[in-house]
Amino acid sequence: MTAQQRIWDIPGGIHPAERKELSNRTPIQQAPLAKRLTLPLNQHIGAPAEPVVAVGERVLKGQLIAAANGFVSVPVHAPTSGTVSFIGPQPYPHVSGMLAPAIVIDSDGLEQWCELTPCPDYRHLEHSALVELIRQAGISGLGGAGFPTAVKVNARPTQKIHTLIINGTECEPYITADDLLMRERANELVSGIDILVQLINPDEVLIGIEDNKPEAIAAMRDALAERSYQLKVFPTKYPSGGEKQLIQILTGVEVPSGGLPADIGMLCQNVGTCVAIHDAVMHGKPLISRITTLTGEALARPMNVEVLLGTPVDELLTFAGLDKAKLNRLIMGGPMMGFTLPDFAVPVIKTTNCLLASTTAELPPPPPAMPCIRCGECAEACPASLLPQQLHFFAIGQEHEQLKAHNLFDCIECGACAYVCPSSIPLVQYYRAAKGEIRDLEQKQLKAEQSKQRFELRQERLRRAEEQKEADRQARAAKAAQAKAAQAQAAPAAGSDASATKPAGLSDEQKKLKIEASMAQVALKKAEKQLATHATSELQTQVDALRSAAAAAQLALDTALAANPPAPVAAAADDSALKKAKIDAAMLRAQVRKLEKLEAPSDEQQAELQQLRSQLDAAQTLLASLQAEAPAPAAPTTQAATDDGALKKAKIDAAMLRAQVRKLEKLEAPSDEQQAELQQLRSQLDAAQTLLAGLEAQATAAPAKNTEATTVDPLKKAKVELAMKRAELKKAEKAERDEATLNSLREALTQAEQALHAAEAASGKPAPELVRTDKKPIDEATRALKTEVAFARADLRKLERDDNSAADVLAAARQRLADAEQQLLKQQTP
Repeated sequence: MTAQQRIWDIPGGIHPAERKELSNRTPIQQAPLAKRLTLPLNQHIGAPAEPVVAVGERVLKGQLIAAANGFVSVPVHAPTSGTVSFIGPQPYPHVSGMLAPAIVIDSDGLEQWCELTPCPDYRHLEHSALVELIRQAGISGLGGAGFPTAVKVNARPTQKIHTLIINGTECEPYITADDLLMRERANELVSGIDILVQLINPDEVLIGIEDNKPEAIAAMRDALAERSYQLKVFPTKYPSGGEKQLIQILTGVEVPSGGLPADIGMLCQNVGTCVAIHDAVMHGKPLISRITTLTGEALARPMNVEVLLGTPVDELLTFAGLDKAKLNRLIMGGPMMGFTLPDFAVPVIKTTNCLLASTTAELPPPPPAMPCIRCGECAEACPASLLPQQLHFFAIGQEHEQLKAHNLFDCIECGACAYVCPSSIPLVQYYRAAKGEIRDLEQKQLKAEQSKQRFELRQERLRRAEEQKEADRQARAAKAAQAKAAQAQAAPAAGSDASATKPAGLSDEQKKLKIEASMAQVALKKAEKQLATHATSELQTQVDALRSAAAAAQLALDTALAANPPAPVAAAADDSALKKAKIDAAMLRAQVRKLEKLEAPSDEQQAELQQLRSQLDAAQTLLASLQAEAPAPAAPTTQAATDDGALKKAKIDAAMLRAQVRKLEKLEAPSDEQQAELQQLRSQLDAAQTLLAGLEAQATAAPAKNTEATTVDPLKKAKVELAMKRAELKKAEKAERDEATLNSLREALTQAEQALHAAEAASGKPAPELVRTDKKPIDEATRALKTEVAFARADLRKLERDDNSAADVLAAARQRLADAEQQLLKQQTP
């Protein structure tokens, strides 16, 4: 044997009965066209495809119906012409019998193709264009794994692939799909290899075929007559068709543990995948069909068929003459690595290389598992040189670290160990379960680590924000102190008496103008942020109007200040530290209350709540010390001076509650918790307004002159009494008090109203004009448009946070939001 034809052996391996003669004696048949095709969106490894058609839409054969949704993903095409009748969960070929998203097409029987774009002159294409052509054809590995081909050929753009290996082994019993494919389509296969060579430019191409396929070997030799590719034939042994095992047989090089063939400069492709690449490039046809072996003693006519993807399995078996009386198990794949199908309604997908309808005598059920006797036969049969018995014991004990240390993930799940086990232990099932547990634990650990990192980053952001706020506060305090000092120095000593009579600070009109200017600036900034995110003509007009209003408000404020500049307050004490302590304590108290309202806080929120409580305790301690150190207020100069602290506090409380209520009322789709909080805040606001009205009435009732005797206005007293009685009744109704209590409160309210009428009549003042306004509810059309805007905005934010989001998907989401906002604006505009 020459050096070029040298082959190596792999450790272990077994020789089960092949049974390939059942299906390899007849040519490939064309499967009948089914009336309904079911196309799962996930027929490959990676992210499922995203539908681009709608129910009721007519599609043509070869038309794109689902686009790739990510880098490791492939699109799905219509296998025939017809109408899309359903998009949603459908039976999926999996041992669990689970449902999976799919597109259902009702065939019209016309087989009408869409427009195809063949590229026979592919050698002039750029590398990226050729890879994209393969990607858009929806090609994934047809040998069983289903890994996207475009990703595989472009997996190591910076590393040279020096050896291309074509896998024509098909070593598992019963399966003959690749054997018949090489016999009948050897020229197309070689053409597909040529395209791969153009893509990766390897130094050598090796084609591996087992010696139990003499017709396929002869056909390949004839097709390779003018090529320098090496055809290597080697003895039949299972599992020689494994990717790593085939590389070792053909080159003598082992793929490192946990590594990929690309790590050592090699790329392996199945013969069926090569033919699909030829069809996609030379004829422009996407992957819509494949060769599938129909075999087993329960079939009257075992054969290989070219079947459209999505064809129901039961129709294929009927075509092959299934005898359900003989059927014991229906296996998708071979007897070694395949799995039993729980439902005949599942469709053929891109990885369906075989359907094995076996009888009880053909594949009898395994005997009950017995304890391991440590014979070591499983270790001798393992092609990956593992210790299956040790892995079995570690899997039973869930010793995950030991499993990883013994290279559990190098197991290819070929089943050779279970095949030779004298105790009939289903070893592969233990390995699969252990792999799943380890992956789940690693995923949870990864999520926990990411959560911890997010929490730490958030704490760091809060710390920096607090430091910035503190720096801003100190800068403002220093600036205010400098301004006060400058005003004190500039004020002439001779004008001290005149300045004493001048009211300190801003006038009421100036304060009003300052508030209006600040509110205009806030509205302008908010509108500018919205314009930066969603640039529309309506928003631009709104921003221009707000900018003009803000400029006008600022001009009015500047004019008022220039006409009547505020007088300095020389005797005012600088209590910035005390005010800062009060504000800090209030902010921390609000944050603690917000977190305490959560029904099921996460670990991160619990930690944040504990930290905020500690900060609140420290802030309250500091506030108490500052209040103790603050000088006592000076006694009033006259006995008639009133303490308006309670009135100011009532005003502040009412304003804060009113702001919180307005903030919650602006929510477009409030949750149940937010609704409850809004109801509670409204109750608190009613009580605060009642108290404020009473205090204002008391303050107004005080005489203007400084006298000891005070007179109470009966009219104002009656108004206060009426407001208090009305608040008591409303509070009792919300608390669902008993009817007797409510009747008593209603009678008191009636008496208060009568007293008010009497006081109004006695006062001699004209009766007030009552104006009642009803708040119109939001109509259903406006509510639906607001809901659509909220959902569109949420979907757009979700896509913007995802780094893998496609540009066209983002553009469509932005357009959807802009359309929804425009429709809502038209609805709200009279």
